[in-house]
Order: sequence, then C-alpha cells, then structure tokens
Amino acid sequence: MVEDTWAALADQFADGAYATAKGRVRTYVIHRQLLEHLPAPPARVLDVGGGAGHQSLPLARAGYDITLLDPSPAMLDKARQRLPEDVTFVEADGADAVEAVGGRQFDAVLCHGVLGYLADPEPVLDQLCRCAAPGGLVSIMAGNADAAAVRPAMERRWEDALAAFDTRAEIGVLGLPTRAGTVDELSESLRRRGVEPLQWYGVWLFVDWLDLSGADLDPADTERVAAVELEAGRRDPYRRLSRVFHLVGRKS
Repeated sequence: MVEDTWAALADQFADGAYATAKGRVRTYVIHRQLLEHLPAPPARVLDVGGGAGHQSLPLARAGYDITLLDPSPAMLDKARQRLPEDVTFVEADGADAVEAVGGRQFDAVLCHGVLGYLADPEPVLDQLCRCAAPGGLVSIMAGNADAAAVRPAMERRWEDALAAFDTRAEIGVLGLPTRAGTVDELSESLRRRGVEPLQWYGVWLFVDWLDLSGADLDPADTERVAAVELEAGRRDPYRRLSRVFHLVGRKS
C-alpha cells in the first residue's frame, strides 16, 4: 500500500491555510485569472493534484464539468465534503493522469501548487499537455524562483534570505521540501509539448507579505485586498515579486 504523504497535512491545508482570509484571496485571484481564458461552462476541466478542491469549487459552482484527480485519499475526502455531487473524483498520481482518466481530453487542465513538490516534474508536465484537448488550456501555478528571498526576508531569516538568491529549494510552510522555477523555464517546457503560453500572472503577493511579517489580514478587507492583488498580478514590477506565478497556455 502506498503511503498517503498528505494524510497528516490534510486538515492543516484544507481547514487552515485556505480557510483564512489570505486563502480566500488566493483562490479568488486565481479564479478570476482563469475566467479570462476559460471557455464558457459546461466546459470540461481536469484539476490535477486538485487536493481539497479549493480551486475546483468556484468552477463547479459556475457550472463547469469538473474532474478532480489527486493521489491522496485524505485530500479527496476533504474535496468530497465541499464539492457538488456531480464532480468526478479520481485517485491517481499526476504522472498517470492520461491512463487514470481513460484517455479523455479536457477543455482545460489545471495543475496548481503541485510541480514544486516533485523531484522531477517532467512526467507530470507530459501528462498535463496530453490531457488537454486541441485548443484547450493548460493552467499551472508554481513557485517563483525570482522572488525566493521574499519569504525568509519577511520572516527575518537574513542568512536564509541571502542564500535564497542563488537557490531554488526550500522547506515550504507545510514542512515539505519544495522547489521553485521561473516563468521563462516553464514557458519553454510547455512549448516543447505543443502548448503556447498566453499570459502569466503573479499571485501570493501582498497578502503573503503581510502574513509572513506577522500582520493579520482583517477579513472585512478581503474584497479590497483581492482587488489590489488582482491588479498587481497583471502588472510589472509587482507580479515579478509574487511568491508564486500563474501561467496559462493553449494547446495547438
């Protein structure tokens, strides 16, 4: 039996990080960015490594046909508790996505916050692009190596911040090893697989800086903060300082 790495973290992830005002802002911003590119519902969306379903939930509510694929039974249990009954759940690793969904192709394939946890993301990238139908979208959220010093600096870990300028790896907030990349690198990886990048955005910007500095985000400010985050995520130089980037491409 394969060990469920995420079992011990499911509550912390689903009921902690994404249940906060910061988590709601993160989800809202990426949702709005997605809607700029997604076809109208009921387009078919595959959420690879969708975890507890935070990004799938607003899409399901909007009428999209959602398939959520994740290797963690604990995370899938969390997703089943919050998502509508007509969502399809698939327990499988992202590296086996094509076989797990029976070779079906989708109008959009999401993979948010997954690649950084993989020792080798290439097999999953292959699967994402193969699961996208011709003309379909591939949406990836990944750690931004160009802003790797932000977190340790905001946490006043100055030696770690200095080292972060020349490293890609860190121990993430969930206590697991993670690895960041760049927009240019990921864009080239997608092009090699027949997916042309359309746009990239910054996410996890001011709300994360506030959180890492120890300041609390007032839930009453959520809408106003989200509006600022959404605008900053599409503008330089702000988006380049985001802890995470969101890249959207279209399959030829």
